[in-house]
Amino acid sequence: MFRIKVPTSVIGALAAFGAGGLIAAVSRDLRPEAAALQGVQVAIWMLIGAGAFMTGDRFVDRNFGSEGTGGALGIVVGSGVDGVPEYIIFGIQLARGTTISVAFLTAVFVSNVPQALAPTAGRAGESGWSWTRVSTLWLKVVLACGAAFALGYFAAMQLCGVNGYGMAAFAAGGILAMLTDSLIPFANERSKRAGLWTVVGFCAALAMT
Repeated sequence: MFRIKVPTSVIGALAAFGAGGLIAAVSRDLRPEAAALQGVQVAIWMLIGAGAFMTGDRFVDRNFGSEGTGGALGIVVGSGVDGVPEYIIFGIQLARGTTISVAFLTAVFVSNVPQALAPTAGRAGESGWSWTRVSTLWLKVVLACGAAFALGYFAAMQLCGVNGYGMAAFAAGGILAMLTDSLIPFANERSKRAGLWTVVGFCAALAMT
């Protein structure tokens, strides 16, 4: 990615593929995970998740702009907003002795890999970011997800009644906001077949689960 120039159309296709996988994750895994909550509670948590993304995205826009680097960084913000709650859920499930959903893990993998590769290629190719700068950025996201996993695990071990229902709804809201504001526009700007690749990503997530 830093030594091989990635065509813009490929970057767009990767982003669209990731978007499709994320839509599948919301519809098949995150929303059902939050089903134990009342409808109003789900809506509140989703709005909080969307608000968290919008706050981070606004910060990026103010400091980097909404195009180019800023657009790619908006996707990174979205990765954090959806990744942290997901790993809290994983930690809670492990602590409770609940089998972690293979479908959920698959959907996260299918969506997050191209979701990460697309903005990384964009920053390296279009914005000239160094390997060290890009790696440091993603390392922070990984560390945040690791800390979230530990938080979910120890909270569930120490406190009764801890569950991941609210976090699932929070992640769903953040993902939907990020898809609309960052990932899908990012894909459309770079690929004429973004719609097709979105469907391919959705179907791949369904097939693998």
